[in-house]
Amino acid sequence: MKNRDVLGAQGIVVPGPARYRSLLRDTAITLKGQPASRDTQALVLEQIMEEDRAERLILSWDNFLSFPQWVLKERLYPAAAERVRAFTQIFPEIEAEFHLAIRNPATFLPELFAKQRDKSFDQFMDGIDPMDLHWSEVIEDVLSNNPDVPFTVWCDEDTPLIWPEVLQAVSGHAEATPLIDTDELLAMIMSPEGLVRMNAYIDSHPVATATQRRRIVSAFLDKFALPERVELELDVPGWTEDTVTSLTHAYQQDIARIRAMPGVTFISA
Repeated sequence: MKNRDVLGAQGIVVPGPARYRSLLRDTAITLKGQPASRDTQALVLEQIMEEDRAERLILSWDNFLSFPQWVLKERLYPAAAERVRAFTQIFPEIEAEFHLAIRNPATFLPELFAKQRDKSFDQFMDGIDPMDLHWSEVIEDVLSNNPDVPFTVWCDEDTPLIWPEVLQAVSGHAEATPLIDTDELLAMIMSPEGLVRMNAYIDSHPVATATQRRRIVSAFLDKFALPERVELELDVPGWTEDTVTSLTHAYQQDIARIRAMPGVTFISA
């Protein structure tokens, strides 16, 4: 959103989320899985975009796959594949791509629970063993129901390190396009002094590759990370340190499965 003008010059349109969140959901419900007519497509695009045309249209929402109260029903995001298919049917003549950040269930579940209303943690989990929750199942379902849709995945935990690559993947902007506030996520977990020193270092030592930049960012995070922002304290009924360790190990195994999936582009740190 902060780089709309720069991206717009390349035909990349980034509309305000209020223009499409309810619109896309309501349109998908009306279509009931059927492809939209050209008139419907034109009407929807007219409400989303101010521009006459676009090479690429960026739509993003953390509830695209589900509202928080429906994320956990026997498994993670049981309706994900159906929702993705429904969205592609709104624009059946436009090539779609999907981009998804996944997160360690050890931190994702407590965060998701915090968004529930009037539920205990046991009611929220509803008898589900957290060890049985796998992002790979969600992605496999989406791919099997949308076999021609490119799917890019990354770990939320890595986002501060790989944010420029994520922005590049999502927006498809030209290489070397100057974007503002690409350090915004780093600023949330690194001291102001550290961020200034890191940028000064990068200015005096131009970065040639994404890998080189990640190494520099990692080195400065090691020294200037804000402990209260990077060290999460989990207070979940019945969970122990062993629970978190086991969930983290299972998550790492799940990541390996996802990386090996045909059709998936994985952005890693």
